Amino acid sequence: MDLIVSPDGTIRAVYAEVIDLGVLGHLVISRASHVEPDEAGRWIADLTPVNGPILGPFDRRSDALAAEQSWLESNWLLSSR
Repeated sequence: MDLIVSPDGTIRAVYAEVIDLGVLGHLVISRASHVEPDEAGRWIADLTPVNGPILGPFDRRSDALAAEQSWLESNWLLSSR
């Protein structure tokens, strides 16, 4: 799990339960994406909540989740917001 600390002390991360983020201070958690099945039962990772693409379709939900995390780490986590 990567934590990005800004000069003002703000910490950004893709949420995971690897560590208790609450020990770092007040949490503001917002949805970055949705992983949902489509009409054919395949999986889509919709990253539009963070102005990202729609990834997929994937045959397995785990593949959609992996693509979602990879995109968030590469494109959203390190972006200046």
